[in-house]
Amino acid sequence: MMGITYDTGALVAAEANRVDIWALHRDALRHEIRPVVPAAVLAQAWRGGPQHQLSRLLRGCKIEPMTEQLAREAGAACAAARTSDVVDATVVISALSRGDLVVTSDPGDLAGLADALNRPLRLHTV
Repeated sequence: MMGITYDTGALVAAEANRVDIWALHRDALRHEIRPVVPAAVLAQAWRGGPQHQLSRLLRGCKIEPMTEQLAREAGAACAAARTSDVVDATVVISALSRGDLVVTSDPGDLAGLADALNRPLRLHTV
């Protein structure tokens, strides 16, 4: 199993206690894969709590900080795709750097960013 990056849709699905995201998450952890959540994604999904299901999911994840390099690459991706969605761009750049599968509820926007960068992106829709 490859690495996994969660976007905001995956976190929202977890908070809604959707069976599909929990099955995928359990399978990843069983295979010793710790999903990555970019910090910008957490900021977009977090509403101040309590968000019990989201908090439970995050205990098994690695929160990736927004470094200067990631911020610059995400900004350049936004320019290439002619979008202003920095969170989506952060997800794409983050996942591409590791070759991760992206778990998302919004495959079109993420694919558009990857296409603008001429880079293949693996997506799983929840």
